[in-house]
Formats: sequence, structure tokens, C-alpha cells
Amino acid sequence: MTYRVKNITIAVALALVAALLTSFYVTNYQRNVRQDETNVPVWVAKRDIPAGTAGADVERKGLLEKSEVVRRNVVPGAISSPDQVADLVATQPTYAGEQVSTRRFSTPSQQGIKAQLTGVQRAIAIPGDEHQLLAGTLRTGDTVDLVATFGVGGTNGVPVTRIILRDIEVLRAPAGATGDASKISAQNGDFAVMLKVTDTQVQKLHWVFTAATKWHLELRPGTEAADSPENVESWYSVLREGVRPKQLGEAGVDTIPAIGEGSDNAK
Repeated sequence: MTYRVKNITIAVALALVAALLTSFYVTNYQRNVRQDETNVPVWVAKRDIPAGTAGADVERKGLLEKSEVVRRNVVPGAISSPDQVADLVATQPTYAGEQVSTRRFSTPSQQGIKAQLTGVQRAIAIPGDEHQLLAGTLRTGDTVDLVATFGVGGTNGVPVTRIILRDIEVLRAPAGATGDASKISAQNGDFAVMLKVTDTQVQKLHWVFTAATKWHLELRPGTEAADSPENVESWYSVLREGVRPKQLGEAGVDTIPAIGEGSDNAK
């Protein structure tokens, strides 16, 4: 093979390779173009979604609707299911007609306490000792009941006890909860807990801390929690419950009227 023929052969081979590469590029480009022009399902805002909206409320309140857009027009982070934002909170508004993107949402913990409150919900920090606040046991996310004892007719009156508030969420656990990074301490060295309550429950809390002789939190079950019927306990109800009338007579309890019946002994 002469030198000239060899050069021609190499040139032809290179031309074939270039043609094959060009053909592959054009075919792949056409495939991508066709794919980019296909419609894909997306979720868009049916109405404006304000910043601070809980992801769970986005679908529940009918703020989403399903639509289709050309694939190349899908925004980064566009959701394919409402479940993708169910546990998140909107950090930026999404306006009606816009695609809903996870980039405009974040976790409640990233947004702080404020992002965990909606509507009439409020956050309040309660100081107390380690026993009242279950320090070392209580964890952020737990739910509690508030139990208090009062003196009927004043702080020196007959003490009665009842559950004042039920199923209150703990936003920040007391210091002493080992391994819980979300915890707070009172300024004076005592313990403190931050609770999620409503604006009217706050009034009851203030009344408890003003008038109660004793109070404490009690931890509720994590699953299948239930509540007994509401009642008020006093020395009278505690002594009489489950005891036969004869036993009460022998103890002289049946001669003492209950609270509210006008006896001096009940005051």
C-alpha cells in the first residue's frame, strides 16, 4: 500500500466515524426534543398559598389542582404528589397558577416555633420544678394534660382537684431531657417547658398559676390516648367513693354535707 493510498484510507475512516457520531448526536437530540415536548402531570396552586401555610393544609383546604405542562417547563422541585409537602411549611408564597415546588417549603424545625403555629394557636413558656414539668422524661412533640388543685372560696378554702387542660402539645421540652436538642431552661435556674395552646387556653393557664395551690403536667400516651369523663375531686368525693353507707356512718362522714350544700364544714 502506497503512502497516498494509506492517507486516503485513514481520511475515509475518520469521515465515517464523524458521520456516525453526527448521526448519533442528531438522533439523541431529536429524542430529547421529543421527550421535552411531552406533557407531564404537575400540581399547581388553585389559589394563592401564603407563606406560613402548613403543607398538610395545602391539600385539605383545596389549594392544589392537578395539571399538565410540557416537560421542559417543569420548575425545579415541582411536586408529583401532595404528600411531598404534607410535613412541610411554606416559606415563600405560591401564587394561583404557579407550579408547587418543594423549594418554597421547609420543615417546621427549620422555621422555628412560629412556623408550628396556625390560626388561634399560641406558644407559651411555663416555669416550674422538675416534678411539675416531668424534666428528664418529657420530650418535644409529647402531649400532656394540666392538673391543678384549688381552694374553693379562696386559697385557704377546701381543696378541689381537676384536669384543667387536655392534650396539649410540647413545643420545647424542659432542660434535663437527655438527648433532646430542643429544650429550654427558665432564667432563674428552674425548669421551663414551651406548650402549644389556643388563645383561650392561655387564659386558663394564667388563672391556674395565679390561684392554684398545686399543679403539674401529666404525660399522655403516644398512641390511642383516651379521656375519662370530666369530674372534680375533693376530700369529700375521695372519702365517699366506693365506700358503703354503713362505713361512712361509722366514720361520721355521711353527716358532713358535700361542698356547696351550705354547711360550715364544707367551707
